[in-house]
Amino acid sequence: MGRLEQKKIDRVLQELPGWSFGDNSLVKKCTFEAYMDGITFVNRLAEKAEEHNHHPDLEIGWCRVEITFTSHDSGGVTERDVKMAKVVESLL
Repeated sequence: MGRLEQKKIDRVLQELPGWSFGDNSLVKKCTFEAYMDGITFVNRLAEKAEEHNHHPDLEIGWCRVEITFTSHDSGGVTERDVKMAKVVESLL
């Protein structure tokens, strides 16, 4: 799967509130009311990532989770990353 051009990434970001592009990745920082709410979200996301065989990098902190998607084999953002960003949005 080919890496997306910057113009396409810019269009995608308009459809994905709170997402940004940096370091050849799509990134979203989420906040939660309680620590366990974030953990519950991460567990749900992990199940979806397994289903789609495309896994994010996750940084978990107190009431916050940072999600990063990139396609290492393509050296940047692909349609797989966009699809998974949309999955994240469906879980929030």
